[in-house]
Amino acid sequence: MVVISSPQYVWALFTQPLTSALGASLTELQVTFSILIVVQTFLSPWQGGLIDRFGPRALLSAGAVITGLSWVLAARASSLSALYLTYGLLGGIGTGIIYVGVIGHMVQWFPDKRGLATGFAAAGYGVGALLTTFPISAVLRESSYQDVLTRFGVIFGVVGLAAAQGLRRPGRRWSGVAAGNGTSTLPPIDVAPLQMLATPLFWLMFAMMSMMSTTGLMVTSQMGAFTRDFGMANMLVFGLPVLPLALSLDRITNGATRPIFGYISDRIGRENTMFIAFMLEGVAMTLWLLSRESPVLFVLLSGLVFFGWGEIFSLFPSTLTDTFGTKHATANYGCLYMAQGLGSILGGPVAAVLHQSTGSWTPVFAVIITMDFLTACLALAVLKPMRRRWLRTFQPDRVVIAVEKTA
Repeated sequence: MVVISSPQYVWALFTQPLTSALGASLTELQVTFSILIVVQTFLSPWQGGLIDRFGPRALLSAGAVITGLSWVLAARASSLSALYLTYGLLGGIGTGIIYVGVIGHMVQWFPDKRGLATGFAAAGYGVGALLTTFPISAVLRESSYQDVLTRFGVIFGVVGLAAAQGLRRPGRRWSGVAAGNGTSTLPPIDVAPLQMLATPLFWLMFAMMSMMSTTGLMVTSQMGAFTRDFGMANMLVFGLPVLPLALSLDRITNGATRPIFGYISDRIGRENTMFIAFMLEGVAMTLWLLSRESPVLFVLLSGLVFFGWGEIFSLFPSTLTDTFGTKHATANYGCLYMAQGLGSILGGPVAAVLHQSTGSWTPVFAVIITMDFLTACLALAVLKPMRRRWLRTFQPDRVVIAVEKTA
């Protein structure tokens, strides 16, 4: 998870040199970022199914090699289409295999502490780029972006391949003991992907995750652009450039929030935790926009923004597996993770078009803030009662019959 974080989270450092080298507009360049996330997410149901069937070691080994190769080949891209195919397409395939595989791995290994376990695993993705943000920024100042992509692409591939060799799926006996199924009289909830897709409950979670993904991916993909537009590009805070410092702080808070809110959700409930976290995100985004002329507040509030956003990667997979079971957990989360792809489109090129058409980032922030508050309210007002009814009345045979009738 650490080695696949940089393609997404340090993208903002590459936007300026790439637009200059390829003669592209920001809107055209951001298509690369959207392809990365769309491919990473839209292929994940099938990748998750393969991992559920064949195990994580082989698939995640391939994902690590493909991720590293995407950067090495992107270093040689001389056109936008070549960048789309390498950084975007190949990068999305490689990172998608690893991301959905690791999260599916966690919810199966730790069914009694899903929030905390997925939070720690997802923290690797959130914090991982902290190890590379300043080194990449330093190499970019001294050398070319091609050099950066080649060096770090090789590192990502080698380290990821080595780490994948330690993975194996849990046996049935472990899953049963960990979940306490040996003493439970309740039937297991094991809803397959096609059955899950026929339920309104899944689509509510999909809509909520799409809106929250849009928030974070707008900031992730556009931060380099609106930092310059806000006049922060050449400013220093504590003797450090604003953008790399903010990105480094963001990696810390974006990683820390995942196990923290995951742990909280194990204690007070998923929806209650969603309400707190998503409201925090909306407030942080509002304050960030209002205080955008202060470099210190810009850096500090950027960290708070990511603290209010990154927990979606522990809360949603935990909630989904609590609701639909562990047997098909990886493939099921692959279906939900497609919401991240939709969020990349809305937060990437669509947000760039909105900014371009209005000449201001204020409308973009206004839409994002509205999504934050709306999703927080949906968590308590709609998702919580729907999940309560589902878990109270769930019986596998009835679900299968209902799904078949719906189909």
